[in-house]
Amino acid sequence: MADMNDRKKAFEAKFAADAELQFKVTARRNRLLGEWAAEKLGLTPEERDVYAREVVAADFEEVGDEDVFRKVHGDLAAHDEIDVSEADVRKAMDDKMVEARRQFMDQV
Repeated sequence: MADMNDRKKAFEAKFAADAELQFKVTARRNRLLGEWAAEKLGLTPEERDVYAREVVAADFEEVGDEDVFRKVHGDLAAHDEIDVSEADVRKAMDDKMVEARRQFMDQV
């Protein structure tokens, strides 16, 4: 019986650790995406940092990535001189997720 409880606790601990890692990777992806968009917007380094934090915060509006997508795409679309499509933003999101995962793997 103790063996079963130990396995249950180990499974729960792994699940919690995996969920925390996924949260951190997604937050890192959002920060990298915010920095990418800030560069396209021509923001200063100080403004870039603030904007990247705004993109991270946008992810708490709803479940999933659409809130982050809407924030970044909307901000870029508001500037007529910036030619970035929805597909460009989604590709950047995918690329930044790979980069974020790679950064976390390098830390281990």
